[in-house]
Amino acid sequence: MDEILNKVGSYWFSRKASKEFNSVGDDINSLSTSIEGGTKWLVNKLKGKMQKPLTELLKEYDLPIGMFPRDATNYEFNEETGKLVVYIPQVCEVGYRDSSVLRFSTIVSGYLEKGKLAEIEGIKTKVLIWVKVTTISSEGPKLHFMAGMKKTRKREAYEVTRDGINVDKF
Repeated sequence: MDEILNKVGSYWFSRKASKEFNSVGDDINSLSTSIEGGTKWLVNKLKGKMQKPLTELLKEYDLPIGMFPRDATNYEFNEETGKLVVYIPQVCEVGYRDSSVLRFSTIVSGYLEKGKLAEIEGIKTKVLIWVKVTTISSEGPKLHFMAGMKKTRKREAYEVTRDGINVDKF
């Protein structure tokens, strides 16, 4: 009789535990659909969804893979709004093959669309003085940087990821 009660008890317990675990999974799913933008990536990580590397995302949107420093690997991307937020460990500068230099804040944000990153916050370029970059767009072999004025550069200079050199301030 004890053996039968043990089996019935363990069966009941395993069914109850399974139901509870499924309920937690459902809660995570509903939480992921209700959270806007910023923390949705965390819920996806908890659910086991892998985020594609930043370089793949840039390729997918027809932008050069070396546009950000090499250690800029963490990002959030909201596909519905196109909002991209890239996290960089420290304020840094990256020099490119065409002698251009970009300075990056620890958080760079903007709106990503095919061939364009617009409404950028967190990137500057050197044009006699440091000027805020507001838009980067791709057109064939050229990249256009809007930084008070339109500056066109060769896209090939940005096709290789490079290390950033730490600087004191943005």
